[in-house]
Amino acid sequence: MTSKKNLSDLKEAVAEKSAASGVAEEGKPLIDKKGRAYGTGRRKDAVARVWVSRGSGKITVNERDIVKYFARGTQRLVINQPFELSNRIGQFDVVCIVSGGGLSGQAGAVRHGISRALVHFEPALRTTLKKAGLLTRDSRVVERKKYGRHKARRGTQWVKR
Repeated sequence: MTSKKNLSDLKEAVAEKSAASGVAEEGKPLIDKKGRAYGTGRRKDAVARVWVSRGSGKITVNERDIVKYFARGTQRLVINQPFELSNRIGQFDVVCIVSGGGLSGQAGAVRHGISRALVHFEPALRTTLKKAGLLTRDSRVVERKKYGRHKARRGTQWVKR
């Protein structure tokens, strides 16, 4: 488990990241003093703040292990896609803080964040991840409910008698 001190360190890293320009020079990694790369991922209403560092492959989500947080195997597969495509399975430790949305949206947000952080860590991976579409933010969101409708588009049932 991550301690509160580590979380405060991560929050300080986010503040440093926002103060900096956030754009690495061409071909140079964007890594903080502690050897971590940061990436923000978004999907539906979920937002994930992700830190990637060299390690044994441990993934922690909201201070919990990935297996406990994302119980479905499909969600864990989605999260591990950036590592599989870049042949970096088990080489990076991931710490992320996710808020908003449901588990499916959160898994997509973590994947997006991991992909962006990997590009900051190793800029050479950009072409591989870009071709797979992992760096593109999926902008689809739930359509709002309209007045006089049951759902966004579903109308009332009508029967001629």
